[in-house]
Amino acid sequence: MFGLFNKKSEKDKLYEHYQKLTKEAHGLSTSNRKLSDQKTYEAEEVMKKLEQLK
Repeated sequence: MFGLFNKKSEKDKLYEHYQKLTKEAHGLSTSNRKLSDQKTYEAEEVMKKLEQLK
């Protein structure tokens, strides 16, 4: 209950964004390969930012 008002850290936000992008890329991999590759690239860029924060 007390965790409702805690703000997420930058790492948590980036990690959630990374997971969202990889999930989208996986879903698109069977229907639109070009868009899937673009989402994978975006996910890799987010992971680079995440690694810089560590």
